[in-house]
Amino acid sequence: MKRALSTLICYALTFGVYAATLRLSEPVTQDAQSETFGVKLDNSLPKISMENLVTDSSSHLANPFQVEARIAKVCQKKGCFFIAQQDQHTLRVSFRDYGFFIPTDSSGKTVTLAGELIQKEVSPEQAAHFKADLRSETDLVKPGVVYEIVADSVKIPRSE
Repeated sequence: MKRALSTLICYALTFGVYAATLRLSEPVTQDAQSETFGVKLDNSLPKISMENLVTDSSSHLANPFQVEARIAKVCQKKGCFFIAQQDQHTLRVSFRDYGFFIPTDSSGKTVTLAGELIQKEVSPEQAAHFKADLRSETDLVKPGVVYEIVADSVKIPRSE
C-alpha cells in the first residue's frame, strides 16, 4: 500500500511539473496589459516585418529593430527560446546572453520584441534538441545555416 501511494505521488508530481507554467525570469516592466522580459523595450528602434526579415535577411544582420510576431511555440523546458511567426514566415528567437526567459505558456500570444538578426550554423543534433524542447512533432528549426533573432526585450500581453 505504501509503495502504491509513493508511486501515485511520484506520477502526480511528475505530471504536475510538466503541466505547470514555468516562469524563470521576472518581468523588468509590467502594467495591466503586458509584461516585458529582458530589458525595457526600446520603442525608438525601427519596426520591421517578419516577412522583410525572412525574405531580405542579409540586409538586416546586426542592425537593431523591433518586430511584432505571434509566438508559435515556446521551449517547454525553461522558456529559453521561441518560434516567432507572422503569416507563413518563422524565425527562432533566442535571448541575449541567455540572460532571461519567458513564461512557458506564452504560445499563441502576439508579442513585440527588440533585437537583432544573426546568421548561425545549426547542427542536426541542435535541431533535434530544439524540437524536443519545443515538444513539437514538426521540424520548426532545421539544421544548416539559418537566421535567428537574438532578442534583448520581449513584451508579452497578459491575455489575448
